[in-house]
Amino acid sequence: MSPHFGVVPSSSLLPDAAWRRSSRSTGMNNCVETAAAPDGLRAVRDSKRVLLPALLFTPHAWERFLGAVREEAL
Repeated sequence: MSPHFGVVPSSSLLPDAAWRRSSRSTGMNNCVETAAAPDGLRAVRDSKRVLLPALLFTPHAWERFLGAVREEAL
């Protein structure tokens, strides 16, 4: 895995994950979900395709991503 992120082939491989839906999600299920993953990583998946791969981010990469979103840099 790279020092910033990786992929788990299916979010079903994270059976203990407590997935949280984005507070900005719409009623049409167009959102992402996040969960704490092993080793302090953050998992992200598409709420409509929960069995497809999930992205994994290090805590540092996740905080940088959130900062960019808050600053509307993305």
